[in-house]
Amino acid sequence: MYNTILVPTDGSEQAARAVEHGMKLAEKYDATLHTMFVVDTRRYGDPTLSSIELIVEEMEDVGTDLVTDIEQRATDRGLAVVSRVCHGVPDEEIVAYATEVDADIIVLGAHGQKRANRIPIGSVAERVVRTADRPVLTT
Repeated sequence: MYNTILVPTDGSEQAARAVEHGMKLAEKYDATLHTMFVVDTRRYGDPTLSSIELIVEEMEDVGTDLVTDIEQRATDRGLAVVSRVCHGVPDEEIVAYATEVDADIIVLGAHGQKRANRIPIGSVAERVVRTADRPVLTT
């Protein structure tokens, strides 16, 4: 039923549940698990100023650590796994990557990281559900 499963992460508890569910689906269907982290350019902007560049680099490191952990856990379970860390608007990058890899399903947390300085623009999950041209499972 599923050959390619995309599980984006932001490190939140909800994302961790989605990752676990995505891994279970990948085991059940012998599917390739794709995981990704998006450095939100709306939040941090383009890294042109030195202080912004440091923040963006820190977020890239966080994302790399998250997807590396998922890769290791998936590999330990015998799963094929591909990971990506990129920059952009999270929902747009998730939907674009799902199209690129022809994901059969996107599995993501319904509510991700909350930050005090976050502009209330709505849920990434809600926007992915609304714009993706494939099934989306939220946890």
